[in-house]
Amino acid sequence: MHVAAHVGDGQQHPVGPYAGGPPPEALQVAMPPLDRLGPAELGRAVVVVVVIVVAVLTKVLAWPMRPDGRGIVDAAAEGVVDAFETLGPTFVKLGQLVASSSGLFPKPLADACLRCLDDVPPVPAAKARAVLEEDLGHRIDELFAEFDDTPLAAASVAQVHACVLRDGRHAVVKIQRPGIRHRMLVDLRAAYAGARLLQVFEFFRIANAPAIIRDLYSATMTELNSAVEADRQSRFRDRIGAFGDNKGVTTPEAYWDYCGPRVICMERLYGIPMDRVAADPDSGVDTRLLIRRGVKVWIESVVLHGPFHGDVHAGNLWLLDDGRLALLDFGIVGELPEPWRIILRDLFHATAVDGDFAGVARGIRELGYGTGTDLDDETLGLEVAEALAPLLGRELGELRLSDLIMALIRLGKRWGVASPEEMVLFGKQLGYFERYARALAPGWVLGQDLYLFRNIFPEDVAIGAAESGISLPD
Repeated sequence: MHVAAHVGDGQQHPVGPYAGGPPPEALQVAMPPLDRLGPAELGRAVVVVVVIVVAVLTKVLAWPMRPDGRGIVDAAAEGVVDAFETLGPTFVKLGQLVASSSGLFPKPLADACLRCLDDVPPVPAAKARAVLEEDLGHRIDELFAEFDDTPLAAASVAQVHACVLRDGRHAVVKIQRPGIRHRMLVDLRAAYAGARLLQVFEFFRIANAPAIIRDLYSATMTELNSAVEADRQSRFRDRIGAFGDNKGVTTPEAYWDYCGPRVICMERLYGIPMDRVAADPDSGVDTRLLIRRGVKVWIESVVLHGPFHGDVHAGNLWLLDDGRLALLDFGIVGELPEPWRIILRDLFHATAVDGDFAGVARGIRELGYGTGTDLDDETLGLEVAEALAPLLGRELGELRLSDLIMALIRLGKRWGVASPEEMVLFGKQLGYFERYARALAPGWVLGQDLYLFRNIFPEDVAIGAAESGISLPD
């Protein structure tokens, strides 16, 4: 039995296996083979293919009678989502991936998958309690002063319950669904086999279904290790204040004494999701400054600290009651290789400081990108200019940084250099921030805001701010 003293009440309270932090072995992510097919996977693969085909055909055959005039492809996409909901949590999560990556998948499918972003039905409280008690090795009434059996939220992998620790701190516990790891592994293997079979249909070939499953598998196996998620969250939280600023942004503190392989206990924060925040001057909320602060912290995590939040949709970005911005849920986290972080720093320097995009091209060559081609420096520079010209030729205020990132990725592919998947994840998050900016900070240009880069290019930003006669917020 794990028991530790808790400062504040002078009493001993039970704790879980990760008291004081997880052991190194707990942070290892198991990646069993995705292409392995046993009897369970084969049976499930048949079910997956049959359910999807039947659901799609049902919608397609009913399409002529639709009164809304939408196309047959829209009908097929709705059939796919009907199938996802029938097949359960793994496929709902697949739909969430597609919905949150609308620029990477066919629009009809991405739009239809928006339904998957709603909460899924929770597991019964008794089953959630059993997982928690098995992981932490103690009864709930020994661990917590209060525990709410009604979850605050339920997702495809886990659900969140409110609780109060014995020392009076209000917390939430994120508890994985019982048996979800085995179920999702079988489902993902079956889905992978089914996705390869469905490549005979043009719709699924365009969507590159096997690649979607591979991405989902990698993210899911990592997310199923709760110690990894809590560790990422803790490291992100610690680094927010690395430069002594960023006090307007936070992430919940992980309470390691109450964490386990399938359980994360953390500080409870009170507020509302960003999609419920309105840019109302009478509300007293400076939404422009709110967004600027959040983007600043996030960009610093990308180019300076390493791990960055990889799922900043509105449900994971909250305005707290005390006016701070909070980033929640670290189930998806990216980290760029150092060469790509250098390229991004060069790109940010060009957009915000000196406009020297030729320097970006030089930096790419210095890092060895493009060396596998027969292009000389001058021709390579023209290629870079050609790729970026449609973006940089617009009015400066219309520059979209995420488009710039995607252009850089396409350029790398033209040279035969594979960019890391994290670059796509990075560009997707910039797309989220740009959408928030259009709603809550109209007229604000992300790539031109010196405030965002104060800790990345401190001397250049100080000079630029002085020359422009602007003061940067705290």
